[in-house]
Amino acid sequence: MSELIPSLAELHAMPQVQQPTYEDADRLNWVVNRLRELPPLVFAGECDDLRDKIARVANSQAFILQGGDCAETFDGVRADNIKSKLRVLLSMSVVLTYAAQVPVVKVGRIAGQYAKPRSKDTETRGAITLPAYRGDAVNGFDFTPKSRRHDPDRLIQMYNASAATLNLVRAFVTGGFADIRQLHAWNASFVQDSRIEHRYEQMAGEIERALGFMLACGVKDDTLSVVDFYASHEALLLDYEYAMTRIDSRSHRPYDTSGHMVWIGERTRQPNGAQVELLRRVSNPLGIKLGPNTAGTDAIELADRLDPNRVPGRITFIARMGADKVREKLPSIIEAVEQTGRKVAWVCDPMHGNTFETANGYKTRSYAAVVEELNGFFDVHDQLGTWPGGVHVELTGEDVTECLGGAFQLSETDLDARYETACDPRLNRSQSLELAFMIAERLNQSRLLRRVPQRVPDWNE
Repeated sequence: MSELIPSLAELHAMPQVQQPTYEDADRLNWVVNRLRELPPLVFAGECDDLRDKIARVANSQAFILQGGDCAETFDGVRADNIKSKLRVLLSMSVVLTYAAQVPVVKVGRIAGQYAKPRSKDTETRGAITLPAYRGDAVNGFDFTPKSRRHDPDRLIQMYNASAATLNLVRAFVTGGFADIRQLHAWNASFVQDSRIEHRYEQMAGEIERALGFMLACGVKDDTLSVVDFYASHEALLLDYEYAMTRIDSRSHRPYDTSGHMVWIGERTRQPNGAQVELLRRVSNPLGIKLGPNTAGTDAIELADRLDPNRVPGRITFIARMGADKVREKLPSIIEAVEQTGRKVAWVCDPMHGNTFETANGYKTRSYAAVVEELNGFFDVHDQLGTWPGGVHVELTGEDVTECLGGAFQLSETDLDARYETACDPRLNRSQSLELAFMIAERLNQSRLLRRVPQRVPDWNE
């Protein structure tokens, strides 16, 4: 590909974890070569724009909202499903922007989140043991030998599904769907049965009056009708991410064109591993998941390896500590990184550290624990004087029953009503909107503590 990027054989020779085991090496090579011929899914300039926005986050001038499915599925590539996810993220963004008076960088866990790391390689049901489900990009969910076989052709299906999703998202965000002047219309069904309806509608009315005043004064701005929306996913599958890495014709630098932002998971962030080796060569903004066993020296080592030149907006640390550990574990990591003089974006993932299994066998999360971890995240940053730069949540635009609690006080007995996730439990649309109000209150407090000016920055500055 280029002397800037190691070969796939060189990457495979390095330490790697959580990778598929393919039976047909020749077929895998064909798939990788075919993927390398296909058009990029995103463009280098878009990745640069996102990196610039994240630099504003690291400089206490904006907030990242990152969310979407735990694991996307090929069957989920439907217009209604994509629209509902986009709608809940836009609704949360409006709440955060208006209530906290802070610009929001909107990033979806979308158009690429088709693979998942697993704690066990196999799954046993009764007397039968089969490979674990690793996401639609690797194998099928059905518990059969044929479905659970690792199939390289699924990488091309992943590409096609991602392309279709991105095409529709781009049409929505530029074609009028995201116009904030349609706030009531595109949220009508979203809040009509929600117990937070009054609060949301009150805010929507205030926004509508403010917009009416602006328009009466002759203000006409495309930012009212078009939003910037970016795609992200975990760069888990080495073969796929390698095949999607291209050299930008403008800058002659490599970019992973599978998504605008890609992240390295808690299980795959070995400094000398294959994932880090590949991603340290690309120019995308990068996320790094940090669990409760992370030391400050670990975070610094990863930042130095992935971003030796300290490019603004390059590194986002996504902390997933757990509600009971965040106040204890996070401060030393932040302090260690801050002492190096680095400016990174700090984001809270309040989902992955708070997963448990109920007595009736459902993997779930408590909304209260999600809120508690976020409160701990904000508390730590407020005490240290650093900026709480974002939230990373697993959510859906549907009325699923996968996480306990929230305004409707879902209980364990409610889980089987609409438990639809292919992997980990997600917040439903009401819980997501409720969470946005909670985050907005804390973010507003943090802004006032630091006297961050209330202004919408010109992203083109």
